[in-house]
Amino acid sequence: MPLQFTWLIESCWIFGQSVCLFYSFASFHLSSSSVHNVALIAMDRYFALNNPFFYSKQVSVKLSVIVASLNWAVSFIYNFALLYFNDFFTVLLAVCPGDCPAAAGKIWSVVDFVVVFVLPCSLMCILYIRIFTIVKRHIKRINIQRDNHNNGDVRRSERKAAKVLGIVVSVFLLCLVPYYICSFMSGATHYLPFDELINYTMALFYLNSSVNPVIYALFYPWFQKCIKLLLSHHICRADSSLIKVK
Repeated sequence: MPLQFTWLIESCWIFGQSVCLFYSFASFHLSSSSVHNVALIAMDRYFALNNPFFYSKQVSVKLSVIVASLNWAVSFIYNFALLYFNDFFTVLLAVCPGDCPAAAGKIWSVVDFVVVFVLPCSLMCILYIRIFTIVKRHIKRINIQRDNHNNGDVRRSERKAAKVLGIVVSVFLLCLVPYYICSFMSGATHYLPFDELINYTMALFYLNSSVNPVIYALFYPWFQKCIKLLLSHHICRADSSLIKVK
């Protein structure tokens, strides 16, 4: 993001070819890894709710580390192949010092659009709809078993679940959709303003990776309590692990 923001205010690429190579690969690799991590979180939540007994027995920390590592490894290989088969390494040596060329051609841009946006976005939407349905069913069953079925409480719980899932998906789409719209419009019309907007929407694309951890973390009460302990300096006390924060 620092390189991207610097490029926005400068008239040309000022960091040289080596940094251009690093920037191009990192921007593709880190953004795709981040997007697929969000999809994996949706899968994790779905399995935890849909089959909690299987989840508690089979899904361990070790398995989570393996899946996350595979995601990063596959992303690394895929994005290296994307640069290699687009002759990016050869093109980079031939360009002017003040330029950092686009990494993907038209065909690979479509492939990347499907792999990085369409597939994970579709998976997220489908799984979160299923999650909302399961949560709604669980809430009703809990209220029935407690013999205290209150339609108002059920509706409030459903609204809260819908709000949380809506924020996650809305922020995801808000950060990614503008970039792809400008990218496709630029390729179809060759209109200069779209070419300039791509750099700004790309910064928004990267910002999604910064926002995601904050959004997900704030949904957990234990995370909020930890932040309160940090800000109140109670973390420095010897008995900080035993403190209950309201």
